[in-house]
Amino acid sequence: MTLSPDDDFAAAEFALGTLEPAGRARLAARRLREPELDAAIHVWEARLAALSEATPPIEPPVDLLPAIEARIRAAAPPPAADGVVALQKRVARWRAAAIGATGIAAALAIGFIGREATRASAPKEFVAILQKSADSPAFVASINLAKGELSVRPVAAPPQVGKSYELWIIEPKLGPPRSLGVIDAAGVTRGPRLAAFDRSVVEDATYAVTVEPEGGSPDGKPSGPPVFVGKLVPVEP
Repeated sequence: MTLSPDDDFAAAEFALGTLEPAGRARLAARRLREPELDAAIHVWEARLAALSEATPPIEPPVDLLPAIEARIRAAAPPPAADGVVALQKRVARWRAAAIGATGIAAALAIGFIGREATRASAPKEFVAILQKSADSPAFVASINLAKGELSVRPVAAPPQVGKSYELWIIEPKLGPPRSLGVIDAAGVTRGPRLAAFDRSVVEDATYAVTVEPEGGSPDGKPSGPPVFVGKLVPVEP
């Protein structure tokens, strides 16, 4: 059975770490009984390995340990073991969140340079995290340059009642921003929307999302400043 595009995109999100806990748990369970899904996750992890390698180590705040010790001393004695375990779990979640946020930011900043330095042939597959800040990815865009195809999946973009998200490609060679279409916030938006652009334009461009009137910009121009932006990172092995 061939893996569906939705499952392949979910595998990419699993490797990126952008799935919500419930969705990640479901996918982790499925990969145990679905070899094709498990293989797709391994492929995406290999593709994105350079991003994690580019992530610098993170030192916790200097006052974290005294704060932890103080909370332990202040905690009620029984059940002591449960209290310590719960605190350790909270610290682990904090550390994981901090590493993940910095990893995304570092990957977007230097991942492209690192990958291109070791690549013998030009990449075809790219990913862009469209976000307001390093710890708040809103959309994930996947681009196949060989086909000029673009796929966009919402990650944590808040719904816009009576309005629409619209995706734009911004590059000086193009002049004003060009619309790549309205993003369906309820599902995946796909299509050969980049086929008309040169490869160099697609690779170097900034991708931005604006909030527009329902159905998209009425005049083909952004109605306001971007709310989410991102750059492409090559992910083909």
